[in-house]
Amino acid sequence: MADGPSSPEQQAVLDDYDRARRTFHALLGEATPADLARQTSGTRWTNRQLLWHMLFGYCVTRVLLGLARGFSRMPRSASQVFARVLDAGTRPFDVINYLGPCGAVRVFGPGAMGAAFDRITDSLARRLAKESERDLARGMHCPGRWDPFFKDFMTLADLYRYPTQHFDFHHRQLTLGERG
Repeated sequence: MADGPSSPEQQAVLDDYDRARRTFHALLGEATPADLARQTSGTRWTNRQLLWHMLFGYCVTRVLLGLARGFSRMPRSASQVFARVLDAGTRPFDVINYLGPCGAVRVFGPGAMGAAFDRITDSLARRLAKESERDLARGMHCPGRWDPFFKDFMTLADLYRYPTQHFDFHHRQLTLGERG
């Protein structure tokens, strides 16, 4: 981040990424294999699967940022149609969203998840530090049925905030350290 953030809002997002990164590493570092295998509170995932899902929220953000940049150059109706199509596919999305972490944890162990979290948050932080206020005001319509933190229309600034909102929500569902 050679230039650094250009606004207090950007710095707040970067601070949240840093906090989430420290939290993620602490969770991974303190979790025993039994902790990771334990069921979470309010989901069908294990703690390990939910941790991966929390990481994936940051991965999805990179894709959403690219889509928003493209759609912001088109009439708003283009992203509105796109969001409606995605909303119509909510049921298949929910299945894929559930099964993804179930398979991913077979490939990504805790160490790989921690390294991936660092790479993705570093990448998002570098991008955010280069964004102008004008860029951050661009956006697109989003599939509101896919996630409780998706709004009908989200700016790039909203999208940069999204993964940590998602992270914090799911952090409360972890049952790490509890004895079942």
